[in-house]
Amino acid sequence: MTRRDFSERDIHMALDGELPGDERAAYDAWIDANPEMKAKSARYTADRAALRAAFAGVLDEPVPVLFKQIVSGEGATKAAARQSRWWLAAAAAAVLVIGGLGGYFAGIDGIGREDGADDQLAEEAIAAHVIYAAEQRHAVEVPASDKDHLQTWLSNRVGLKLVAPDLVAEGFQLVGGRLLPAGQGKAAMLLYEDAKGQRISLFVTADSSAKSKGTYMADADGPEAVYWLDKGYACAVVGSLPREQLAAVAKRAYGQLLAGIAS
Repeated sequence: MTRRDFSERDIHMALDGELPGDERAAYDAWIDANPEMKAKSARYTADRAALRAAFAGVLDEPVPVLFKQIVSGEGATKAAARQSRWWLAAAAAAVLVIGGLGGYFAGIDGIGREDGADDQLAEEAIAAHVIYAAEQRHAVEVPASDKDHLQTWLSNRVGLKLVAPDLVAEGFQLVGGRLLPAGQGKAAMLLYEDAKGQRISLFVTADSSAKSKGTYMADADGPEAVYWLDKGYACAVVGSLPREQLAAVAKRAYGQLLAGIAS
């Protein structure tokens, strides 16, 4: 195969499952060698997760005939169009999600779907973990050796007082952290690693929602997220640990984050 130059368009093709199989290895090498493109891929993955959460209740439903008519312009009067412009946007979004992204979302399944916002947090956290936990050279933007700067920088950018939890008692050392997009705002991602090289991550955003907590898995064979929303924090701890161990790590991290607010 003749090697070709990849572009942002190929990121979308890869996420949609449309990238030719014989180009996958070259594409993966290109992504690994381009941190900016890898960050875009992570952002697009998170955006799709957000869409998945927003339209979780309608993804498997047929597009209503009225919506199809509105989008195509069939049987809609000018008066009706003027009175229902927001329905056009809703119809277009529904058609986009159900039709254009249906294949991508077909294999995603979750648990604990009581609140779409909670699922969105967990899905964004898992998407970020899958991308960066596997990265060796560019997993973090600021290393643990510069912990004070890391905490100050992320606190200022995310808009909350962030203290990197000490998880040594659970066998995990801080690797460092990075800033990521999250919905309409920003998120702090803190990466930890144990002696065996296994990694977990904390995904933290500012959130004023009511209290909530739960667990979530985007894929049966993938990492799990333990999340909570409380005290202005929205946080998810992600990893492939046994559930009880992950819950224990999350509980310790949660306690230290809350203690950081009062300090």
